[in-house]
Amino acid sequence: MERLSVGACVKVLSSVLVPLSLLAASPATASEDPKPRITGPHMHQNLSIYFIHGPSKPGPIPLTLDEALATGAATVFETGQVRRLVLQNTSDREVFVQAGDIVKGGRQDRVLTVSLLIPPKAKNVPIGAYCVEQGRWRRRGNESMGNFQSAKNILPLKAAKLAIFAAPIQPALPPPQRVQSGAARPQIQQQRIVSAANRPRLPNLDGGVSDNGRTQTRQQRVWASVGAMQEQLSRNLDARVQSEKSKSSLQLTLENKKLKAARHDLIKALKSKAMASPDIVGYAFAINGRLNSASVYPSNGLFVKMWPRLLEASAIEAIAEMAKTKAVAQPSAGDVTAFLDAARKAPATSTDDLDGRFNRQTREAKNKGVYLATVRRDGFVVHETYIAH
Repeated sequence: MERLSVGACVKVLSSVLVPLSLLAASPATASEDPKPRITGPHMHQNLSIYFIHGPSKPGPIPLTLDEALATGAATVFETGQVRRLVLQNTSDREVFVQAGDIVKGGRQDRVLTVSLLIPPKAKNVPIGAYCVEQGRWRRRGNESMGNFQSAKNILPLKAAKLAIFAAPIQPALPPPQRVQSGAARPQIQQQRIVSAANRPRLPNLDGGVSDNGRTQTRQQRVWASVGAMQEQLSRNLDARVQSEKSKSSLQLTLENKKLKAARHDLIKALKSKAMASPDIVGYAFAINGRLNSASVYPSNGLFVKMWPRLLEASAIEAIAEMAKTKAVAQPSAGDVTAFLDAARKAPATSTDDLDGRFNRQTREAKNKGVYLATVRRDGFVVHETYIAH
């Protein structure tokens, strides 16, 4: 497959998304919508679920990336660059890609970093990504090295999400990484550190701009959070959860049989709760009495499609953080509303033009949380993510 430059990716993304302007949708932005109604908590063990109620926007429900890959309606390709993948949609329907989708296969498993609607018949749409499998840069088993097989899981790590989306802790370059002997490793070019005013700025298709030093710092924090979760899960399940096929792979850890059995009760107890009302368009969750994250969609139909994977991710994180202490008070529905309001109304850290048709708004409320929203030019909100500090 031909390797795409960053400049070429930007040009391609701009051209393939033009048809989105023809889609019917009522103009609405997160700030203009009425305050959502929150219900809950619905609790099981150390996990508390809250539902976000609101009106559904009109229009057809897109395929999820998981559905599209499973049916062959879409393909995610390698580009030879860690931070860039390319998606093709061969179907007659839109495909919804969510920031946090984990794609399995290729040269190493990745987590996608932007929420988008991919139009029908779109080719060569570039997608930003981070690595969630340190060390592998080759074929794994019988998997294709040129494309990805599935997107069954959503990133279950608040620390990794903050590493990717929150304002950088430090801009400086970290020490050079040690390259393991005998393994082909992707090379990330380092740049000389210069003043902030003169530091090179590179366009990112996951929204915003970053310099290479910041990218490396974020990637290292993602790897560190994956390793920490693997250790926590192994300790709480009294069994090693890393796969012998690739010990650093988060995706293979999520497929561990003992972990699947452990999350069964959590999922069984809470899954049906989302079917109680047809106006549920999102959810928030807390673990051990602390708010973690929230996700909001333009319609109940899309939320219902995403719900099984959202709940599974929340259950995995709850198992990793299973407390050995007494029960604690749970946040109220009012606490959830206050968290959402604080993050959504915080000062903007960036408003990034993704392709001329979408932009991603990023806001951060100090000591409260991060807010991200992909918004179409007509005001249609594709997806909102909230991450608590």
